[in-house]
Amino acid sequence: MKNHLFALVCLILFLNSCTKNKITNQIVVSFSKEAKEGAVDGRLLLMLSTNDEKEPRFQISSGLNAQLIFGMDVEDFKPGDEIVFDDLVFGFPYASLAEVSPGEYNVQALLHTYETFNLSTGHTVKLPMDNGEGQQWNRSPGNLYSTPFKITINENGVQNVSVTMDKVIPPIEEAEDTKWIKHLKIKSEKLSEFWGRDMYLGAHILLPKGFEEHPEAKYPLMIFHGHFPNDFGGFRTTPPDPNTKPEYSARFDVEGYNIIQKQEAYDFYKRWNEPDFPRFLIIEIQHPTPYYDDSYAVNSASQGPYGDAITHELIPYIEKEFRGIGEGWSRFLYGGSTGGWEALAVQVKYPEEYNGCFAACPDPIDFRAYCLTNIYEDKNAYYYESDHKVAEVPAHRDYLGHVQSTVRENNHLELVLGTKSRSGQQWDIWEATYSPQGKDGYPQRLWDKTTGVINPEVAEYWKENFDLKHILERDWDKLGENLKGKIHIYCGDMDNYYLNNAVYLMEDFLESTTDPYYEGEVLYGDRAEHCWNGDPELPNHITRMRYNTMYVPKIMQRIAESAPKGADLSSWRYK
Repeated sequence: MKNHLFALVCLILFLNSCTKNKITNQIVVSFSKEAKEGAVDGRLLLMLSTNDEKEPRFQISSGLNAQLIFGMDVEDFKPGDEIVFDDLVFGFPYASLAEVSPGEYNVQALLHTYETFNLSTGHTVKLPMDNGEGQQWNRSPGNLYSTPFKITINENGVQNVSVTMDKVIPPIEEAEDTKWIKHLKIKSEKLSEFWGRDMYLGAHILLPKGFEEHPEAKYPLMIFHGHFPNDFGGFRTTPPDPNTKPEYSARFDVEGYNIIQKQEAYDFYKRWNEPDFPRFLIIEIQHPTPYYDDSYAVNSASQGPYGDAITHELIPYIEKEFRGIGEGWSRFLYGGSTGGWEALAVQVKYPEEYNGCFAACPDPIDFRAYCLTNIYEDKNAYYYESDHKVAEVPAHRDYLGHVQSTVRENNHLELVLGTKSRSGQQWDIWEATYSPQGKDGYPQRLWDKTTGVINPEVAEYWKENFDLKHILERDWDKLGENLKGKIHIYCGDMDNYYLNNAVYLMEDFLESTTDPYYEGEVLYGDRAEHCWNGDPELPNHITRMRYNTMYVPKIMQRIAESAPKGADLSSWRYK
């Protein structure tokens, strides 16, 4: 407790000193009538960068390459209005412009626009509507931004700098249908009622070989969960162009990774067409919300009934349109990271509607290990308990344990990008999904975003509604029979986000439960980072592209063991 109070006192003293002393920095931001006519609400962001390789809006992160960003909410912002960024505006990685070192910087402004939603709960909230990009604030169509230019900050700060946003991010073209891949979008009645406006769900559908030639066939369904997909990924009908210039992947330390990706996509196409490959429908779902690039596929207080909408509206519609079998035994869930949590959560929340989940590197599935925080026992999420030193809780590491960012840094960047859980980033979407709705209509904070102090009442709500291990343990007498053989979890033991810690706790419960025994599997990758998905032989950078094939043998075994008497096991087994 002493540590976070110390940090808060330092921040207060700093802000007080700014008010007593002369403001040394002022940068004025406006937008032109040519960019947008009329008033707008949103989050106004000012960015400074010492890196000339890309626009500042594409260089914002909490890692070691972080560039500078400052943010404030604006309402009824009109063309020609001038908004002043001074030393009192909160930023990251520097809390104030007053902390910025003298030097030359590229400066850029961006307005992440908000729309007004009149929720069925009676609340009115202002949020960024997804515009086809998957909730990416720096790429969202309709957002206003400026052309970067250089400024100099000297020992006396910077004054008399004006930034005009005169550009608008253009619309995104929707993916086009091909012989193999179809796209659909439906209006969800459940979500439209909650949000007070028309809301849609979409999907990319990969058709099996022989779909047109076998109209009598009905197919099992593989549902890939994960972040917003622009199109069906990892599938191409032609080999890589031999003239493709190799590109280096810093994430995997692999040269020519772009070529490897294209080759893997082509290899999947060839495998998809082989005579012995089972004929399935595979779908990737589009379900972005005003809070994130996807909804986490469950019902929640602040986002509405996404779980019911996907399971009871979208999935049956797809099965009807593309001849799915349409029964729980024929549906399978899989995915990694966010998609890993979703696969397991949907299986737990709808145990009879699906016949198995393959959850790779899932987001925290036991909130005693909410990454490195026990939300039920810890008092603060940013600092370890100590009487005499300040030690921050890490957020991201590599496979050797080297730390690149902390939980405080992640959350302070999110606080710059958006208040009230509106940053569109990871910690905020967990709150938007798991938290009760506040009196203002926005998600209640699990912890104070500035100090890290945890709210135990919100933590208890999370426990009873979204702590998957707790729910399984609490309700195993009701869920156990319906989940036997359906739970498969995979995680690297050096996951970058420490997600393996929660998997250990889940495994302890599953392996000790014998009435009935869960009959699934939990596997770990030695020194494997995020997102290991169950292959002990090949590295992450390869296996992450093989989700669509690596679980098929286990799915086929599950179908053989569990399909009800009289089930269609033949119409889709043609060569």
